[in-house]
Amino acid sequence: MADYRIAKITLDEDTILWRNADVEQERRVAIYDLIEDNTFKPLRAVEAGNHGPYELALAVHEGRLVLTVSAQSGEPLETLVLGLARFRRPIRDYFAICDSYYQAIRKATPAEIETIDMARRAIHNDAADLLLERFEGKIETDHLTARRLFTLICVLHIRG
Repeated sequence: MADYRIAKITLDEDTILWRNADVEQERRVAIYDLIEDNTFKPLRAVEAGNHGPYELALAVHEGRLVLTVSAQSGEPLETLVLGLARFRRPIRDYFAICDSYYQAIRKATPAEIETIDMARRAIHNDAADLLLERFEGKIETDHLTARRLFTLICVLHIRG
C-alpha cells in the first residue's frame, strides 16, 4: 500500500553554522509539523517500486540543495540536487522579515505584529510556490509541505 509521506527528516548538522533560540524553535516546529502532516512522492523512487514512507535528508553543498531520499530501512533511493540561485532572494527576504517579526513581538503593537506576520506569510507562500515549481517532474507534494521544507532550507542557510 502506498504511503507517500516523509516519516523522518534530518538536516546536515555540518551545514548549520549558527542558530539562536528563535531559529531552533522554527526548526523544531517545522520538523514536527512536517512529520505530522505531509505529502511527498519522489517520482523516480515510485517508478522503481518504492511507495514510502520515506526518510529525507537535507543539506547544502557548493550552493546547491541536496535532498537525499531513502526508504525507512535506510536504503538510499534517490538524490535530488537543486540549484539555489533562484532561492537567494526569497531566503534573504524571509530572514529580513523574520528578524522584523521577532523584534516586533518584543515591542510592537498587535496590529504591527499582524502586518509583519502577513508579509512573512506572503514571502513564505511565494517561496513554497517556487519550490513546488522546482520539484515539478521530480517530486509531487502539496503547498503546506513545500512551506515547511522552505523553512528548513532557510535553517540550512543561517550564518552567524
